Amino acid sequence: MSDHSFDVVTGGAGFIGSHLIDALLAAGRQVVAVDNLAVGRLANLAQHRENPALRFVEGDVADRALMRDVIKGASRVFHLAAMADIVPSVQNPATYYDANVNGCFAVAEAARAAGVRRVMYAASSSCYGIPAHYPTGEDAAIDPRYPYALTKNLGEQLLLHWAMLYDLPVVSLRLFNVYGPRARTSGTYGAVFGVFLAQKLAGKPITIVGDGTQTRDFTYVSDVVSAFLTAADKGRTGRIYNVGSGGTVSVNRLVELIGTDKVEYIPKRPGEPDCTFADITRITTELGWAPRVSIEEGVARLLQNLDYWRDAPVWTTGTIADATKDWFRYIKG
Repeated sequence: MSDHSFDVVTGGAGFIGSHLIDALLAAGRQVVAVDNLAVGRLANLAQHRENPALRFVEGDVADRALMRDVIKGASRVFHLAAMADIVPSVQNPATYYDANVNGCFAVAEAARAAGVRRVMYAASSSCYGIPAHYPTGEDAAIDPRYPYALTKNLGEQLLLHWAMLYDLPVVSLRLFNVYGPRARTSGTYGAVFGVFLAQKLAGKPITIVGDGTQTRDFTYVSDVVSAFLTAADKGRTGRIYNVGSGGTVSVNRLVELIGTDKVEYIPKRPGEPDCTFADITRITTELGWAPRVSIEEGVARLLQNLDYWRDAPVWTTGTIADATKDWFRYIKG
């Protein structure tokens, strides 16, 4: 790959990263994917196995020497690699800090040395904690409630500091509740879609936290990919953009769309908001981006690919209670 002719995607074998690579390759880009396969799966990139435009590097994003080597000569870096599930972050804060903060430092320094044209960061809306206002804008108070949220925000602050101090061309996208095909199926208790779809496939009750009236801004992965590509071309250096669906939907409505009457209710968790709802005015007005996939269409697409979750862990009220006991011990309302 010749100088400044290729893109680097960290977390490239992961959920969002693999969809982004699909789009970059379809656009004729050369891509280097980096993933330590702690969460990502090579199966997510299997469709490109024979494509010479994709090179896969197995390695840790916090490895500074590796990042310098991988990013040297790159045009753009899409930094998506992270430890992502929120509940295990309470139990394993060191792992999250290494991946999400030290990883950002390694990427920032490698990108600065390489003189890349753009660094795109996958930030998290969890930085808002329990917001005072809905929809929630980019200027809302930062209020992380658990180590995942904190470390993702520290990574964002680091990259934006590099933008201010070293003129590193960083754009940060704060993503809201991303879902879609290839969503995580790891052994940790995590994203709601992975939990619910594995339970549905196994014919088990779907476990609803609280009373299910809480709402989430579920954003389909193809909309997130289009936001990354749009912001990579048009986004202002040092700028933060919310990426959401333009609406919010209750967990009860989600269960209705998934199509099951087997439900069990489990205790509401402290530190989790009753609503997530992105104000996407900034990205729509400044960059002309808009979400396209409704929750009804997105869930229908997932149900067409239900087999993907056949090997995912099937969570029960008992195993969830065990996995979340430290959450209830440490997290305050």
